[in-house]
Order: sequence, then structure tokens, then C-alpha cells
Amino acid sequence: MKRSLRMAVAPVMGALLLTGVAAPSLAEPTFSSEQVALMASGCANCHGTDGRLVGSVPTIAGRPAAVLETRLLAFKHGEPGDTTIMDRIAKGFTDEELAALAGHFAAIDPVDKDDSNNAQEPQE
Repeated sequence: MKRSLRMAVAPVMGALLLTGVAAPSLAEPTFSSEQVALMASGCANCHGTDGRLVGSVPTIAGRPAAVLETRLLAFKHGEPGDTTIMDRIAKGFTDEELAALAGHFAAIDPVDKDDSNNAQEPQE
């Protein structure tokens, strides 16, 4: 009985694995530009529109994606001690979403063409 059940299930499982149905977590997540823009919209509250705020909160526009992603993941895992709220915010995102956000802000020119007097250079 067990052998016949295994023989019957094996081809079905093989087909599911080949089509990716049985292992959705192995698929590389992708986000549309609209999804990333929606996720990034919450960042404007502190970092300004498009991550270009001038002031005590760091400008994130134009910073290298790897730097932003590393910092966001560190916030998520409670590593930096110099945070106020970012540790709690980052915990609400998956690692893949944080990587997408890092890429989004890295692609933004840190100098606002309409308001170049108030722009701040990206911080390393």
C-alpha cells in the first residue's frame, strides 16, 4: 500500500516542482514600479518626497543600493543602536521588499531639479 501510494504521488510531486507550484518561496520576488512606489510613499513622512529631505533625517535618494539595503536590514534585525523608529518600521517589510526600496531610492537623483538650493548630498 505504501509503495503504491509513493509511486502514485511521485509523478505528481515532480510535475509540481517543475512548474514551481510546490515551491513558491524559491521564486524570486518581483515588484512592479507601482508596488515599490506605494511602499516608498511611507518613507516621505520622515525622509521627504523622493528621499531628499534636508535636515536631521538623512537623505536617502542617490545613496548606493547596497548601502541602503545593508542599513535597512540592520534596522530590521535591531543591530544599530542609533535609531529612533527605523527598527520598528523595517520589521514590517520582508527582506525582498527592503531590497526593492533600496533600489528605488538609489535610482533617484539626490538633487531635485526644481529646488536645487535645498538639496542635500547623499550621505555615505
